[in-house]
Amino acid sequence: MTITPSDASDAPERNFSTRVRARLTESYVELCRMCQTCTQTGTDPMTTTILALDLGTTTGWALRCSDGHITSGTEHFKPQRFEGGGMRFLRFKRWLAELRSASGPIDAVFFEEVRRHAGVDAAHAYGGFLGHLTAWCEHHTIPYQGVPVGTIKKHATGKGNASKDDMIASARQRGHDPADDNEADALALLHWAVQTQEV
Repeated sequence: MTITPSDASDAPERNFSTRVRARLTESYVELCRMCQTCTQTGTDPMTTTILALDLGTTTGWALRCSDGHITSGTEHFKPQRFEGGGMRFLRFKRWLAELRSASGPIDAVFFEEVRRHAGVDAAHAYGGFLGHLTAWCEHHTIPYQGVPVGTIKKHATGKGNASKDDMIASARQRGHDPADDNEADALALLHWAVQTQEV
């Protein structure tokens, strides 16, 4: 397999997303503490870093680092005034590069596979984010998989038609504090991947 050099647009810029860096810095500090514990006790840390995404204008994300620590949040890609229609997808691609730079190599990506949308604009937006995500994964040779919404909801709550409030409540029961249903969905997807995909 031939791996092409990274595109210049993939190179992390100096102005990293403040929220992403802050969250991942906290995770890194915690990771160091846990690695010290593993060294002292002889416990082997996990080796797989997984990213789960609920794609959309407000994208929910959840990341399990190689030590098993989970961090999550939401990122907004609403079109800005005087901005071309494709700019939000470039910002999404840049955010992925920043996330990868801050967290280290990502071993697998899972995304929520949506087959019905509220309207044409939502469908177009989802398709754009999905296209850029899968191309980015191919570029970095990262395995990726879409998971149906009903599958995620049923695993999280026992109901394939669970509401947004149900998903948030499920995430809180697992010890998380999601800001909204997008983050809750990403967390549910991450737990599904960890518990069913042997990653």
